Amino acid sequence: MRIQDEQLKRFILDAGLIKKSDISAVEKVAKDERRTLAEALISQGHMTEDDMRRIESYVLGIPFVSLKNIKIDFEVLALIPEPVARNHNIIAYKKNDKELEVAMLDTADLPAIDFVRKKVGLKILSRLTDTESMRMALQQYQKTLKDEFGDIIMKDASALKVIAEENGEEMSESDLKKMAEDLPVVRIIDTLLRHAIIQGASDIHIEPYEKSFRVRFRIDGVLYEIMKPPPKLKNAITSRIKIMADLDIAERRLPQDGRIKLKLGPRKEMDFRVSVLPELFGEKVVLRLLDKGNLQTDMTKLGFAEEQLGAFKDAISKPYGMVLVTGPTGSGKTTTLYSGLAELNETTVNIATAEDPVEFNLHGINQVQMKDDIGLNFAAALRSFLRQDPDIIMVGEIRDYETAEIAIKAALTGHLVLSTLHTN
Repeated sequence: MRIQDEQLKRFILDAGLIKKSDISAVEKVAKDERRTLAEALISQGHMTEDDMRRIESYVLGIPFVSLKNIKIDFEVLALIPEPVARNHNIIAYKKNDKELEVAMLDTADLPAIDFVRKKVGLKILSRLTDTESMRMALQQYQKTLKDEFGDIIMKDASALKVIAEENGEEMSESDLKKMAEDLPVVRIIDTLLRHAIIQGASDIHIEPYEKSFRVRFRIDGVLYEIMKPPPKLKNAITSRIKIMADLDIAERRLPQDGRIKLKLGPRKEMDFRVSVLPELFGEKVVLRLLDKGNLQTDMTKLGFAEEQLGAFKDAISKPYGMVLVTGPTGSGKTTTLYSGLAELNETTVNIATAEDPVEFNLHGINQVQMKDDIGLNFAAALRSFLRQDPDIIMVGEIRDYETAEIAIKAALTGHLVLSTLHTN
């Protein structure tokens, strides 16, 4: 919600905040430069951005909060990933069982509000705040993260005994294994994975360059740089992840794929899908986070508007046809399809899925893992499905013409086909 030009003009004139002669000049600037009256008032030096936020708060009835003397619980702060909080100037500061109060510099930032609502599943109460409050809250958040994660990683990095490569020769398998099992590198990886989970990342990118080494998290479809560990750690970190994923640590020329299972407590387990790719200055590692315990198959909790939910339910209830879910990486395409399959999963229907990889096991559904190296791709799986008397077919992703052609033919011959397309 933004204050309209006429509302703003009337308020500042009634309150005596500006002369009539000045407002006419500002209106001309706004018209010439195609700006709002608020933007022109700020650019001409009549008001600051914080002045405008207080006026918005008063005129539009949006509560204004100062965070300067508030100690915010880290568990509440962490409900919004730090990169999102920093990029969108939004801070979670108070929570109860039903509501989350967030302070913002711009309450019209609807994508940020929608992201938080979907992530926490609570009613979001937006409050305006001032620039200094936001700066101090973000500083508090970043300091806590640094104390909890950054300092631990750097401390362990300095304690790590690094075995250097000499004369460009590759390190031996025993040297790599020795580094990977050193206690500091074990703690570094454990800390990094926990940090990604707390921040709600869908992917972790660990990237070596000639003179640097960085870690990025993908959060809500966007990659954010999280830290730059010392470059000397790259072999130790990569080797540790390879050991955890049961990969060959001595193989540094070919891509490898694996999986890590991480126990977070007596009842919570997290899976990480691991991809290792040899590059010019080392091996890049990407980990996809798969939270089995957090798989949301209840359609009403996916963030759909009522009308959208009705349209989706109507589409998947058809006896045949094709339903495509589109969106960028980490947007919830697979989760949406799984929720649809859960809704359709009855003893009266035969459901088959072709996935690469199978991210979650669904009881009562026939799931097939793709194996391109032996010719088991989406197209081959689809052909086989059609000889298995299916009612419903799910294809993880339509990537090529052949898969699209077979999927369309299946949809036109009495089968319900569900799939995804990657889009931005």
